[in-house]
Amino acid sequence: MSFPVRAMQKPIELLGSAPHRAYFLAGAIQAVLTILWWLCSLIGIFPAAQWVVASVWVHAFLMMYGFFPFLIFGFLMTAAPNWVKGKKVDRTRYLPAFLFMAAGIFMFYPSLLIGRIALAICVSLYLAGWLMSGLALLNIVIASDAKDKIHAYTVIINLLVGWLGCVSYLCWLLTGDAIWLHGSLTTGIWFFLLPIFLSVSHRMIPFFSAAVLQNYEPRRPNAPLFALLAGMAAHAILELAGYPSYLWIVDIPMAIAAFQLSWLWEIGRSLEVRLLAMLHIAFSWLGIALTLYALQSLILFISHDALLGRAPLHALTIGYFSSMAIAMVTRVTLGHSGPPLVADKTAWLLFLGFQFSAIFRIMGDLPIAAASDCYIAAAIVWLICFAAWGIRHVPMYWKPRVDGRKG
Repeated sequence: MSFPVRAMQKPIELLGSAPHRAYFLAGAIQAVLTILWWLCSLIGIFPAAQWVVASVWVHAFLMMYGFFPFLIFGFLMTAAPNWVKGKKVDRTRYLPAFLFMAAGIFMFYPSLLIGRIALAICVSLYLAGWLMSGLALLNIVIASDAKDKIHAYTVIINLLVGWLGCVSYLCWLLTGDAIWLHGSLTTGIWFFLLPIFLSVSHRMIPFFSAAVLQNYEPRRPNAPLFALLAGMAAHAILELAGYPSYLWIVDIPMAIAAFQLSWLWEIGRSLEVRLLAMLHIAFSWLGIALTLYALQSLILFISHDALLGRAPLHALTIGYFSSMAIAMVTRVTLGHSGPPLVADKTAWLLFLGFQFSAIFRIMGDLPIAAASDCYIAAAIVWLICFAAWGIRHVPMYWKPRVDGRKG
């Protein structure tokens, strides 16, 4: 009797029935809009002179703070309560928070034509929703009696640190002082996104692997996790202090730790199951990115030449963060919509195709190809893959679960 009632719910009601539905929908739209805006800027459809701030800093903000928080909150509000055996996030907490975030980020685009004050208002709305979302999660973790809260506290604390990084961007909008912008960009990578993606990977990849691979021992050693978290903080401090030629001191050990985790989690065996392989392949980009960071720093140390440009950054942000976002959101979307937990041929090809977005963008920073062509190619591949992914998965957010269950 309950299934027909749920099936008759309106799409807007279903969107608000579980946090991942609303947050993932906004994150998917933003993932497309962020790069669509950037592509139009690259090819000159949107002249740079018409924006109230430089296009490159708009792009940086949107890439770090514009869509990942939606995907992160959608995932954490689904998974984190289970990690600590706590209560679910109540819709009276997450719906108002989501609406503030959505209003702020979607009004951000037209405000680029109005002025810095308008942008500051949009970012302030976004920050209000972000803080409300983070505190809702934090309260659940604090109230839980679970003994192991390492991953939950790590991600939530870094979510709140990321909020401070977004505040720093707001301060830059209001003052024009570049120190706030530099702090925002460094915080966004090393104190926000990377610690969260690492902690989620450390918590979920062994768990998902054990669920589908036979005779698999889910190893989750804390030593590499803590070493990587400490290395990220050290990297950020060195970067903020202006010592890029010494980053290799911490980046080499971090790269080794990342590759060690890939080996420990048996990346080779993951290829047996496409949906699982997506997670492992995405994680492998972390070791690659940290190796590029170390190589860049060593070149600076020896020759004072930043030969690799921003290749390490884009191996991290597109290769690791964005690939992992696709893999993890696909897993959660399928798991909470009712269809079989299987990445079909189309989903698999979309994920593999997306890897070329990272490859093209990295090539654009190397002295082997025309940079502008590579930038455009990377953006086009991103748009095709994210848009195609959205066409297949986004309707699940406003439809009932196919198995008739709640969620």
